Amino acid sequence: MPTEFTPLTALIGGALIGLAASLLYASLGRIAGISGILNSAVDEREGRGWRLAFLLGLIAGAAAWFAFAGAPGRDDFPLPWLLAAGLLVGFGTRWGNGCTSGHGICGLARLSKRSLLSVLAFMGTGFITTFVMRHVIGVAA
Repeated sequence: MPTEFTPLTALIGGALIGLAASLLYASLGRIAGISGILNSAVDEREGRGWRLAFLLGLIAGAAAWFAFAGAPGRDDFPLPWLLAAGLLVGFGTRWGNGCTSGHGICGLARLSKRSLLSVLAFMGTGFITTFVMRHVIGVAA
């Protein structure tokens, strides 16, 4: 089954993520790991302002995309599965000491061995899961 992948929007999105991570590091010396930013925004008082601004910018960016381009993805996916997936992602970011943005974008840029192992683990798991879901179980993307 074909996917809705469009290389241009993926390229633009990736460039914007890289730009945001670079600007955050250049201006504040901080790493743009979303789970770390969220945890620190809740747990710490110092630096809460920029963290909340960053998180609100993520939400505003998604809202702008929805307003101008429409909702991407599947609208037929059951809500319980979406909630379970969200909880698993949250658990994984705690267990892996960071999220995909922190390890994949910022950690690899800093040549972190821990981030390289994390990226290999979650990319490998993603490849295997996609293969099993599509070709073994037969669930279309």
